Amino acid sequence: MSTVSTPAAAVPPRLDTRPRPSRAAASVGPWARLARALPRRPPVLASGLFILLVVATALAAPALPLRSPSEQSVVRRLRPPTAENVLGTDRLGRDILSRVVWGAQVSMAVGVAVVAISGLTGTLVGLASGYFRGAASDLLVRGVDVLQAFPALILAMAIVTALGPGLANVVWGISLGFVPQFARVARAATLAVRERDYVEAARAAGASTRRVLLRHVLVNGIDPVIVLCTLLIPSAILTEAMLSFLGLGITEPTPTWGNMIDNGRLVLREAPWLAGFPSAAIVLTVIAFNLVGDAIRDALDPHITA
Repeated sequence: MSTVSTPAAAVPPRLDTRPRPSRAAASVGPWARLARALPRRPPVLASGLFILLVVATALAAPALPLRSPSEQSVVRRLRPPTAENVLGTDRLGRDILSRVVWGAQVSMAVGVAVVAISGLTGTLVGLASGYFRGAASDLLVRGVDVLQAFPALILAMAIVTALGPGLANVVWGISLGFVPQFARVARAATLAVRERDYVEAARAAGASTRRVLLRHVLVNGIDPVIVLCTLLIPSAILTEAMLSFLGLGITEPTPTWGNMIDNGRLVLREAPWLAGFPSAAIVLTVIAFNLVGDAIRDALDPHITA
């Protein structure tokens, strides 16, 4: 008895359900999308304005009508917030408002310097290890793995302990701990770009390696590095504050938010404003940078429409 074989049911092709950018979204630049999305995201707009206020205040600190952050007075010792001293005074009679403003200058300087140094170093390492092949590339990757094995705070503590406290040593110590993050992000972007058609066309046209790296690979893979910069500035500020709180960072009489919290810890019950106001400055600044960083990440992602 013959049997009739039935054909196997056809398997429908799998559909790509990943979101794709519309033509309108693709034609608009990332910064234009960010500017257009700001009015519809009040928290991000407020965060950006707050960051601009902190930066402007830090830059204008010498010109502001404030007391010297190191001016002491036994008469004004541990005063609560009043009309004369808006944020109160500390154990030595120094004005808290003046010290918070000058501490913002130090914190912003540390955040920007750390991101600039670690971003430049890590991006160059990531570009080289992602574009080239061979023993040198493997050596760079292993070096990044070794650095990443140490937490950034522990590495910064070890460097500052060995070299001594000070602004320059704090910046270099924190920067070394942030290099692996930039290196890994830049290497991943380089690996994704190096085989694209326009890179192959540039190489076939006889472009030098330097031109290919800078004009084609770096330009088209810089977006995640920019996002990482905005997210690591608050991390650098937090790390500097923790070092100063532990007595390993920038020491007195230079005011920083971290050593102000350390001084306020000793009289926390009697004068909570000593630690409260610099703590609030750190929290608000970190939240603002994180919100702005998330908005920039969304603006640079072509799959997200504003």
